Amino acid sequence: MPLHTVAPQRLYRQIAEQLRQLMVTGEFALGSRLPAERDLAVQLGVSRPSVREALIALEVEGMIEVRTGSGIYVQRLEARSTPPVTPAPDADTPADWGPLEVMSARLLVEAEVAALAATHAQKSDLKAIKTGLQQMKLEAARDQVPREGDEAFHEAIAQACGNSVLLDTVQRYWQARNGPLFERLGDYFEHPASWQAAIAEHQHVLLAIEAHDASAARKAMHKHLKQAHKRYSASWRRAPAR
Repeated sequence: MPLHTVAPQRLYRQIAEQLRQLMVTGEFALGSRLPAERDLAVQLGVSRPSVREALIALEVEGMIEVRTGSGIYVQRLEARSTPPVTPAPDADTPADWGPLEVMSARLLVEAEVAALAATHAQKSDLKAIKTGLQQMKLEAARDQVPREGDEAFHEAIAQACGNSVLLDTVQRYWQARNGPLFERLGDYFEHPASWQAAIAEHQHVLLAIEAHDASAARKAMHKHLKQAHKRYSASWRRAPAR
C-alpha cells in the first residue's frame, strides 16, 4: 500500500482528540461536567492555554458547552458535520492555529516590528496607523468589535517596518485571527471594557512610533500584546455573546 506523509498534529488537536475519545467511550457521559481547565492541564501534563484551545475547538464542533459560572458540560457525543474545526493533519492553515499560541508568537514578533516601524516610518505610514486607530474608536463607539480597525492598525505598522517578510507574517497572524477558534474565544473575552483598554494601549504604540523611539515602541507593543494574552486567558466569567 502507498505511504502517506506523516504530519505532526497541533497540541490542542491532540488534547481535543483525547477528550473526544473519553466522551465517546463513556468516561465523560452526555450531560456530565468535565474536570476544571486547571485540573485537565495537570492530568494531561500540558499548559492551561493548550487545554483552553482544545475546549474551544470542541465547543465549536458542538461537543461541549461552556456554562460560565458553572463549568464545562458534554453536550454531544459526535462532532457536527460542518463546519470542520479539526481538518486533516496536512490541511494546516493560519485559521487552524491555536489562538493563544498565536498571541504568544505575536508578542515576540510584533514588538520588534513596532521598533522597526519607529525607525523607518514615513508620513504616509503614520497616517495609515492613525487611520487604523481612528477606525477602532469609531467601531467601538458603534458598539462593534473593533476588529477591522485593529487589523488595519497592526498591518500599517508592519508595512512601515520596511520588511516584506515581517509584513507577510503579520498578515498571516490576522488570517488566524479571523478563524473559528479565535472568533469563539473572542465571544467570551472581548467586550467594551477590553476594547477601550486595547485602544488605550494602541495609542501608546502610536505615540512611540510618531516619536521615532524604537525602544518605547517595542515596550508599548510588548505591553499591549501581553495584556491581550491575559485578557484571552481570563477566567470564564462572562456569558458568551450569541
